[in-house]
Amino acid sequence: MAGRLGNSKRRLGDDYLSLHDRVIEELRQAILSRRLKPGERLVEGRLAEELGVSRNPVREAIRVLTTEGLVEVTARRGASVLAMTDEEARETIEVRALLEGQNARLAARRRDQDILARIAAVLNEGTVAVAAKRFELLSGLNQQFHNELAAAGRNRVLSDLLKRLRERTAMLFAPTDPERQARTWDEHAGILRAIIAGDERAAATLAAEHVMRAGADFLATLHVPEDGPSLDTMPARPDPAAAKPRPRRAAVGRTKK
Repeated sequence: MAGRLGNSKRRLGDDYLSLHDRVIEELRQAILSRRLKPGERLVEGRLAEELGVSRNPVREAIRVLTTEGLVEVTARRGASVLAMTDEEARETIEVRALLEGQNARLAARRRDQDILARIAAVLNEGTVAVAAKRFELLSGLNQQFHNELAAAGRNRVLSDLLKRLRERTAMLFAPTDPERQARTWDEHAGILRAIIAGDERAAATLAAEHVMRAGADFLATLHVPEDGPSLDTMPARPDPAAAKPRPRRAAVGRTKK
C-alpha cells in the first residue's frame, strides 16, 4: 500500500486544512480515485503509518467517510471501502438521473441569478483545471458544481435527497480517465447554458444524460451485460413485470467472506 496516500508527513501538517480534515481528504481522494479499491480493508495502524499521523485522526476520518457512504463498517471485517453490487449501482444511477433531471428543470424555471453566477464560477475553475491537466482538483470542483446546481433548483426536499445520494455514491461518478473528465465539464457547460436560457426540457434532458453517461462509464468497468443502463432506454419508472437479475458483487470489489 506504500505510496498511495499522500506524499509526506510534511504535506499533511503544512496544508491550510486542520490535520484531521487533511487526513479525511487524503482518504476520500484515495477512495474516489480508486487507489483504495472497493472492498479493501482500512487498517488504522497501517494508514496512520503511511500518512505519518497517529491513529486518532485516521479513526475520525473513517467515521466521517462512513457517514458519507464511502466506507462501510461490519462486525466481522471492520472498516472497508464500500463495494456495491452491479444491481445496486444500476438502480442508483437510474434514480440519480431522474432526480438530477428534475432539479435542472426547476433550476431553469427559477433562474436564481446569484446561484447561477456561483455555478458559472465553479464551471470556469473546472474548465481551467482540465486545460491545465490538474485532474486532482476536479473531484472537489465536481462536488461543488453539483451542490450549487442542487441549490439552483430551490427545492429543499429534492436538494437534500440529491446531497445524500451524491455522498453515498460519489465513487460511481468520479472518472479517472482524462478524456472522460474533460467531457464531464463540457456536459456541465451544456447544462448551465440550458438553465440560463430557461429551457427546462433541454436542462432536464442534459442533466439526466450526464448522469447516465457517467454511470455507463462506471458500469463498463464492471463488465455488465449490454442490457444495462443506456441513454436510449433510461427508465421513467420500473417495470414490475420485469425479472430482476440475482445480485452479484461488483468486479471492482472483493466478495465478502
